[in-house]
Amino acid sequence: MRESTRQSRRSGADDASAFERAFGRILQEARIERKISQEQLGFEAGYHRTYISLIERGLKNPSLKTVFQLAQTLNIPASELVRRLEVKLKS
Repeated sequence: MRESTRQSRRSGADDASAFERAFGRILQEARIERKISQEQLGFEAGYHRTYISLIERGLKNPSLKTVFQLAQTLNIPASELVRRLEVKLKS
């Protein structure tokens, strides 16, 4: 494999992990605003607390369905989570 191809694949992975970490921080901030634990968020949304932890640490990328379920549990529109993510990614 050519070096430039390897580098572009690595930077794509770095972009994805930066995206996942940013979403994780957004989710954590929204959860803290609501004053609930990872365990409570997971229970109310139908997920295990360790999965919530993995999302918040940027180690898992939730599906669109999961984003909507988490947003509903947090009593905010999913579009608000996405808006916050866009703002964070721009900064």
